[in-house]
Amino acid sequence: MKKRTLGLSVIFALSGGIFAGCAGGSAAVTNNKGDSAKDEVVVTMPVTSEPESGFDPAYGWGAGEHVHEPLIQSTLLTTTQDLKIAKDLATDYRVSEDGLTWIVDIRNDVKFTNGKSLTAKDVAFTYNNCRKNSSVNDFTMLKEAVAVDDDTVEFKMTKEYSIWPYTMAIVGIVPEEGYDANYGQHPVGSGRYIMKQWDKGQQVIFEANPNYYGEAPKMKKVTVLFMEEDAALAAASAGKVDVAHTAASYSNEKVNGYDLLSVASVDNRGINLPSIAPKTVNGVTYGNAFTSDINVRRAINIGIDRDALVNNVLNGHGTKAFSVCDNMPWYNPAGEVKYDFEGAKKLLEDAGWKVGSDGIRAKNGVKAEITLYFSSGDSVRQAIAEEVSNQLGKLGIKVNPEGTSWDVAYDQAQSQPLVWGWGAHTPMELYNIYHSVDSSPVKMAELSPYKNETVNKYMDDALAANSLEESYDLWKKAQWDGNTGVTQEGDIPWIWLCNVDHLYWVKSGLNVAKQKIHPHGHGWSIVNNVDQWTWK
Repeated sequence: MKKRTLGLSVIFALSGGIFAGCAGGSAAVTNNKGDSAKDEVVVTMPVTSEPESGFDPAYGWGAGEHVHEPLIQSTLLTTTQDLKIAKDLATDYRVSEDGLTWIVDIRNDVKFTNGKSLTAKDVAFTYNNCRKNSSVNDFTMLKEAVAVDDDTVEFKMTKEYSIWPYTMAIVGIVPEEGYDANYGQHPVGSGRYIMKQWDKGQQVIFEANPNYYGEAPKMKKVTVLFMEEDAALAAASAGKVDVAHTAASYSNEKVNGYDLLSVASVDNRGINLPSIAPKTVNGVTYGNAFTSDINVRRAINIGIDRDALVNNVLNGHGTKAFSVCDNMPWYNPAGEVKYDFEGAKKLLEDAGWKVGSDGIRAKNGVKAEITLYFSSGDSVRQAIAEEVSNQLGKLGIKVNPEGTSWDVAYDQAQSQPLVWGWGAHTPMELYNIYHSVDSSPVKMAELSPYKNETVNKYMDDALAANSLEESYDLWKKAQWDGNTGVTQEGDIPWIWLCNVDHLYWVKSGLNVAKQKIHPHGHGWSIVNNVDQWTWK
């Protein structure tokens, strides 16, 4: 369904509409007495952030592709600033010796906003419902959730899964009583906020939960407006919002009364390089004659100037990326490389890729030429594709940037590079990208053909580890163990380019509190800690 957006001309007409509705004390709007409320905030988000299926954890709210804390619902666990696990509803948790049962003790003083007590039965119902119906997350590792008593829930697993705490940190608990297909439109939870109003395609309004069991939110009202970037900039320029999302292309603008906030992220952009020779299965081509040469992949990795890319594409608002998990607890810095143009040329030359009269390298009749796909309409990914094309062209590699739809992109990525966006607060991101799957027609990784049994085993062992901390070292070894892995001296089947800073115009006087490193997706992460925001 196509979302309705707020156009530039509409923004200025809304002072008597949406913005007036928000102003029931909005910090963005001055009331009749000339005072400005100090416990309300208006935030813009991209139109793609609006949950089409509503605010139901089973269909992506909180636990979807763009992971965030669900606000309306409580979670069993949460993550700290350094992405360690902390308790929320849980008072204790542990795992059986065989790793197949997680036992969680929960608080007995929590009520839903409908007045009903939250018990282990609600927790079990939530997870069993996600296992059965989730359209965006994998719950196949969960066999069944069982309420042992009112304060204890057990998760029976189909396999060992050491990173289960990261799942428990994103799944919001819903009440079993009264839950139905319309829950996402009228959610009941026990979290920091209550959803008071949702005008689809326009805005959603949250109010602080007066019966919240934790520290009372400092922001009593949060209004989220769904806008395109140009409309968000116009709203900030008119002083109608307190926080407006923006992009690097707008970062040189000056907005009176606002400061530009740059939030570090693991929202990375990278390209896959198919690592096998071409073969066609069921009409789809897997592999690439050029990128199947490991020397080519290594040359591309050190032949791209990431500093130049960050400056040229992101106006400096980003960092160099070397993995899908930069700065995470399971990140292996052995994957970092230095830009080495001459070294890249030598790799190609020594591997037999010689420059022809047309300036393009070739070997045994195979041209050093690739099509680099990107999602149509994504200006950042297009700019990355063009920057990569320009840089690799100097190495004698012809790169043809081409926009396409996601429906086409997944098949194309089996034989050609694609500009991807990844990054999450879970090491499962590594598994999903690099681990081979039997369901693949070529028995390789699902997104781009690659297979390394040693890497597979490290990740399998990481999931079977006795603790999260023990698993971290295994995830790191999957990246590089001194002999093999997915980094430069290993197989290098993906090239990671940059982490995109998340940018916001923030009204002067508003303290948005310290942000966790943001995952992929420029949306709800900014309000993960909105309850802690304050006005000066």
